[in-house]
Amino acid sequence: MEVLRHLVEDPFTILIPLGLLVGTIVAGLIVRRLLFRLVREWAAGTDSHLDVVVTQTLRGPIVLWSIILGLHLATQNSRLPARYLHHLPAILSALGVLAVTIAVSRLAGNAVRFYGARVKGAQSVTSLTQRLAQIVVLAVGMVWLLKVVFDLSLTPILTTLGVGGLAVALALQETLSNLFAGFYVSISGLVRIGDYIKLNTGEEGYVQDINWRCTTMRTINDNLVVVPNSKLGQAIFTNYYLPEPRMGLSISLGVGYDSDVDRVEKILREETLAAAADISGLLTDPAPTIRFNPGPSDWSLIYQINFNIGQFADQYLVQSELRKRLYKRLVREGISMPFPTHNVIMETKNPA
Repeated sequence: MEVLRHLVEDPFTILIPLGLLVGTIVAGLIVRRLLFRLVREWAAGTDSHLDVVVTQTLRGPIVLWSIILGLHLATQNSRLPARYLHHLPAILSALGVLAVTIAVSRLAGNAVRFYGARVKGAQSVTSLTQRLAQIVVLAVGMVWLLKVVFDLSLTPILTTLGVGGLAVALALQETLSNLFAGFYVSISGLVRIGDYIKLNTGEEGYVQDINWRCTTMRTINDNLVVVPNSKLGQAIFTNYYLPEPRMGLSISLGVGYDSDVDRVEKILREETLAAAADISGLLTDPAPTIRFNPGPSDWSLIYQINFNIGQFADQYLVQSELRKRLYKRLVREGISMPFPTHNVIMETKNPA
């Protein structure tokens, strides 16, 4: 009632602080807009992600900082009785810690996301590593808020969390299993974002992300495969990008028995080396090799052409194009490529 009486007697008691609060918030929004525009214009001509980092980090905290500054200016210019403003310093301190914690948490997540993979020797960045970085910052911020701002003892809180954590761990065994398995897979370096892996159960694809519950993979057909982290941690899998993306392949061709084996081998080597200049993904280092293996078969002389490709996905195009080139070259050279034939002998018995 006393506040209403002050408002009736002197409306500027409330209007001036309220105007300062609203004006400060509006000014903060304008500053944020101008700052983000300048950062975007600067980053447009570079390959830096600074504009995304700045906008995502400061979008919310700038509003909170504007509110804090507005409340401070409003209370400094208010004629309200001091008893109404008794708890305001603690509220402003809590809001300040909250704003700083949010900003640093987002900064840590964005730094890990955009710049973590650039650090020499660092593992690939996943959403799980981003979340862990943000959780660590939030935990430090909460400890700061409880201990410094509110002056609360952390021992009872930690004891309660310990007892409650045990109950939660028992209730969420499968979830925690996926969480720790995902963390292990992320830091082990055996599976990285962008690697092509194949599990012993048959699932395969490019690793898209590793989060707190599952690992997602994109197949060659652009379908999404979701594998629980605990299953991936226990699975036998092949990583086609480790120790390096390059991999070896081979194709086989058969020629007639009347062919000169040395001449055929020379032609196949020449054509394979020449194809490397035209077929994307076919490597000349190490050089392709031609082997007379397995050699004589039931109906032809079979050669094995061994070569290397840049990465797993190149194999389909390279094999198809290389087979076509080798086939055309053998046809031009007049070398026959027989197809399987069978001789059927029919024996007729004398009825007598």
